[in-house]
Amino acid sequence: MAELFDHIDELRRSPGKVAVATLVNTRGTTPRKEGAKMLVGEGGAVLGSVTIGGCVDAQVIEQTEDVLNTMQPRLLELNLGDEEAWEIGLTCGGTIEVFVEPLTADFLERVRAHTGRGGRAAIVTRLDGPVGAKLLVLDDGTVTGMLGDAALDERFTREAREAMAAGTSRTLLLENTRAFVEVFAPASLLLVVGASHVSMPLTDLAKVLGYRTVVVDGRPRFATRERFPEVDELRIGIPSELVAEYPLVPSTALVLMAHDYKYDLPVLHKALATEVGYIGMLGSARRGAAILKLLAEEGESDAALKRIRVPIGLDIGARSAPEIALAVMAEIQAVRGGGTGQPMSTKPRKSA
Repeated sequence: MAELFDHIDELRRSPGKVAVATLVNTRGTTPRKEGAKMLVGEGGAVLGSVTIGGCVDAQVIEQTEDVLNTMQPRLLELNLGDEEAWEIGLTCGGTIEVFVEPLTADFLERVRAHTGRGGRAAIVTRLDGPVGAKLLVLDDGTVTGMLGDAALDERFTREAREAMAAGTSRTLLLENTRAFVEVFAPASLLLVVGASHVSMPLTDLAKVLGYRTVVVDGRPRFATRERFPEVDELRIGIPSELVAEYPLVPSTALVLMAHDYKYDLPVLHKALATEVGYIGMLGSARRGAAILKLLAEEGESDAALKRIRVPIGLDIGARSAPEIALAVMAEIQAVRGGGTGQPMSTKPRKSA
């Protein structure tokens, strides 16, 4: 989501209007999820993609000129031939729907402010008449805008809240009205214990991937802005106490890089009592086994101990600090995205 607002800010610094194209529906499996966006400036600048580029995006770009000339939204249904479908990940010809509209920043700026405070939001956009009518639903109970009558707004407000809870954007048909419910959530948190040499490239890479990054350590000489200029928060203190101040929820990844028993054990006990989505610890298999044995002796169950990933990261032959950081972030993404961590080339091929 941070990338979206970066793109908006970049294009708004240039003269002219901006169109936003949003992927709202696919029939088949594509590499982009509903909600993928492309911004097109009146001067020709293009940021983002609704597919993975190529001829499909080119078709959408052609339509943005008319949308900006008329200032009227448009729902595009793109019928793909086999070659075009293969380009975006479908096994054979299919259809995608892309909603193109002039950029209006009011609701998006409110979303930016709300998610920046840790909240969730959903924008419901009507895809049929009146095309482009919007409803903004925040998780604090605030509802703004109108799709139609009050009963319709209430139905879609309920659906928006369910979508926020599930964290999934979707196109819905309710009472003969089609609308796209787009969910916006705060940036996922990467919480790193230990300001180590691996933590530096790890947090840099996490920032590129859109994470909010926090590093905690009890050693002031390591936890410095010179070493971590881009990290969102750099905290010095007792790690187990500092970690407890952050949301250890399914979207959070907790990484232990200190390689220090006095840090690791208290933090792990706290983490295992929560629903934090990822727990990984730097160290060899031997050291990991020793830590797990101590945790078991201190009362942690086998099920809890299986949540700890040690040695941390996917096996990519990593040796240097940046390579280890890549292996760690790859594993975090695999866990969050439900991936296997196996090469894509080894997956069974679907016949056309």
